[in-house]
Amino acid sequence: MSSTLTGKESPRAARGRTGAGRWGDPVFKATTFAFALAIAVLVVMIIIEMALNSRLSFEKFGLSFLWRTVWDPVAEEFGALPFIYGTAVSAGIGLLLAVPVSVGVAVFLVETSPRALANPILFLVQLLAAIPSVVYGMWGIFVLAPFLRNHAYPPLQSAFGFLPPFQGNQNGLGMLTAGLILSVMIVPIITVVTSDVLRAVPGAQREAALALGATKWEAARIVLANAKSGILGAVIIGLGRAVGETMAVTMLIGNRPQIAASVFAPANTIASAIANEFTEATSEIYLQSLVQLGLVLFLVTFVINALARLLVWSVTRGQGREARV
Repeated sequence: MSSTLTGKESPRAARGRTGAGRWGDPVFKATTFAFALAIAVLVVMIIIEMALNSRLSFEKFGLSFLWRTVWDPVAEEFGALPFIYGTAVSAGIGLLLAVPVSVGVAVFLVETSPRALANPILFLVQLLAAIPSVVYGMWGIFVLAPFLRNHAYPPLQSAFGFLPPFQGNQNGLGMLTAGLILSVMIVPIITVVTSDVLRAVPGAQREAALALGATKWEAARIVLANAKSGILGAVIIGLGRAVGETMAVTMLIGNRPQIAASVFAPANTIASAIANEFTEATSEIYLQSLVQLGLVLFLVTFVINALARLLVWSVTRGQGREARV
């Protein structure tokens, strides 16, 4: 009687199925490992290629390239400090404005908002992250910069003009405007990651605080205290986005390689310098100096994102361990 009629599997079929499983698992493991290894190899190859293509610049300027303030393509003298300064100031302004808003929105979505309202708000926040950078830049040029120049910067300068950061001429383009547009762009990133971190905090902590008579605000403070390392990771992820942003910043920062105390002054970032000048690099040393700028930006963003992922993981792993228990 055939094995089909009896419902039993023949020994030959069982051996075939066992053999296929014996070979299938190693092949699957090797394939997925190759995919993961390809990513690591790609990162290493990018670093090596950029290092090789900036060899002339490194040989001429060495590590002093990082703190040289001259950027003169005619004289073939290059330094990265003005671009590092512009990147740090614009990204710092963006974080200063975005972090309170992002954390506040995340706390509202996780702790107090009803689900019927939280989902539409979260959708709108995620929609902001999907808007292309060039659209933000165009909106900044035609809407934000004229508004700031005519209605926001004059009273701000009249009130705080005695301080160096608020002195000088202002025409709507500069580090402060670039920082404002960056804050809008990184709010969705910090909000979404912070929301995930807050949800990872064990619910028993909220219940215990409320059982002891704490208000919603006091319970939320306890949750924030336990999620602080993950929130810091979210902030650093936002910083990585702000540091590497190109088009919107290029359109609004003024693109002048200088170090100025005033936030109204035009400046330049590493990403905007590469975008503006790469096609204009006529000499080999000029081109390789731009590649070296790109290498600096790559390493900075790599370190920032690795640190952020580590901080977020330090919070979420506790939730995963609790779920397994």
